[in-house]
Amino acid sequence: MYPFTNIVEKFLQHMEAIDRSPETISGYTKDLAAFNRFLERKNNGPVYIDEVAVGDIELFLEELKKQGQAPASRSRKLYTLRSFFAYAYKKEFVKRNIALSVEPPKLQQKERTYLSEQEVMQLIGAIQHDLIRIVVLTLYYTGLRISECLNLTLDTVDLDKKMIHVVAGKGNKDRYVPISDKLLPILVNYVQHQRPKVDSDYFFATSKTGMLSPVYVNRVLGETVEKLGWKKKVTAHILRHSFASQLVKKEVNLVKIQKLLGHSSLKVTSIYTHSNMEELSEAVNVL
Repeated sequence: MYPFTNIVEKFLQHMEAIDRSPETISGYTKDLAAFNRFLERKNNGPVYIDEVAVGDIELFLEELKKQGQAPASRSRKLYTLRSFFAYAYKKEFVKRNIALSVEPPKLQQKERTYLSEQEVMQLIGAIQHDLIRIVVLTLYYTGLRISECLNLTLDTVDLDKKMIHVVAGKGNKDRYVPISDKLLPILVNYVQHQRPKVDSDYFFATSKTGMLSPVYVNRVLGETVEKLGWKKKVTAHILRHSFASQLVKKEVNLVKIQKLLGHSSLKVTSIYTHSNMEELSEAVNVL
């Protein structure tokens, strides 16, 4: 008889041992903690792992649905439980992976929101914070995730070789992203004339803390969008979508886009092959 929480602890230690990223481990920790709280409420106390049944997982997901959690969020929690019980089965703490018997929530395929080149330039022109304007330009011209961008250091941005080294991106993978000819002079000018002289290795540094937070970047973006009177929500991640969408629109090979974005599979990259109504109208009028 193994307490559920003990196996969770072993699972998370295993995730660290096989070098899963801090973001992945944090997600697993939160999901398993939520499931454990559900089990303890249902059973009026701590439970053993072999007492957990398929029905418990189904009831847990049903409860999350009633709370208004989106299908994608519930699907991620089921994925966590499948990974957890796969580990427990492999280590012989349970006789089978019960999570495999649970049907995943149906996900509605939604096209990614993205900005046109004109909208990106309009957005950048309206940003009054000099450093965040440069960060936004970097996000748009590189397709980096906001965490990858703000974790860049002076050593990982090589302006001479026109190359950015993303260290331990999503999935704990490294990759290289070339610096475009449009972005290069902006970054060179920033380093030579705008970056404050602070004791910080971060490439994008403030004089006060020596670093920027994703929350602050997104807040400035939100305020700028509101000032522009736009109805759409724009976050740092939308700039990554915009980068990919514009490359697709300019007929760049999907495999090349996959490598730039650091996607593990081409299937993930293919979500950016959307078409706007103007392009669709042009298509039908070809006949």
